[in-house]
Amino acid sequence: MSSLRTPAVAGRFYPGRADELLRDVLKYTPSVPESKTISAIGCIAPHAGYMYSGSVAGRVYSQLEIPETCVILCPNHTGKGRPLAIMANTTWQTPLGAVPADENIGAQLLQRFPPMEEDSAAHRYEHAIEVQLPFLQARRDAQREDRTHDRRSDFNLKIVPIAIGTSDFDVLRALGEALADIIAAQEEVGKRKILIIASSDMNHYESDAITRVKDNKAIERILAIDARGLWEVVMNEDISMCGFGPAVVMLTSAKLLGATSATLVKYATSGEVSGDFDSVVGYAGIVVK
Repeated sequence: MSSLRTPAVAGRFYPGRADELLRDVLKYTPSVPESKTISAIGCIAPHAGYMYSGSVAGRVYSQLEIPETCVILCPNHTGKGRPLAIMANTTWQTPLGAVPADENIGAQLLQRFPPMEEDSAAHRYEHAIEVQLPFLQARRDAQREDRTHDRRSDFNLKIVPIAIGTSDFDVLRALGEALADIIAAQEEVGKRKILIIASSDMNHYESDAITRVKDNKAIERILAIDARGLWEVVMNEDISMCGFGPAVVMLTSAKLLGATSATLVKYATSGEVSGDFDSVVGYAGIVVK
């Protein structure tokens, strides 16, 4: 039986009223003709308050064709729950409506990758998946409107929400391999594509100058679709990229699914909004195809 995950950060990270939220999302999402959107394998999008990172996240999503199912990988900021936590049978509520979990993909992942556990505690107060959903909902709705001539009526959005609280590379790689196997099997039988989203901010709370240098080192490895290289540079250079685990998983899967290129669509720091360049957070929007 599906449970309901209510918003944890509505009214704080993003507007709590539907009309204000939609207005913000559309403000941050440039209009791109559907013919110019990309059917990507994966992406990285930030998860700070919209005033800080919304323009970066919006730039990512504006370029993507949003499929019916999105796997969203996020870090576990709260420290609660299991280190590899999925909510396979839960509907997520936002001010823009309900987003159900893809129970089929979730069940396959739980069977294929035993370290993954069904766990709500890791997700209850975690913001890093929640803030992605209004962008996905708005883009999916826009695609529906663009295809009023299309007889297909199913433009519902489903997610596979996964919180990652481990930095063990072998575990991250194994999860990426499992995801790739499941997604490849879906595509082989002619089913829809699945987008893998890594929800992550970049370096935290150092100067703008230092953050840009550190983030550039991490971004270089991401653009090379080098999961191991990203893990090593984050560890060796003390880069406080909160979602590097999700990014390692996404890159591992993307490589196995045939990804050949990655593009940095926008980079910014919080200092550009706050005016405080002594202590910033970096935000990178990256598309992998």
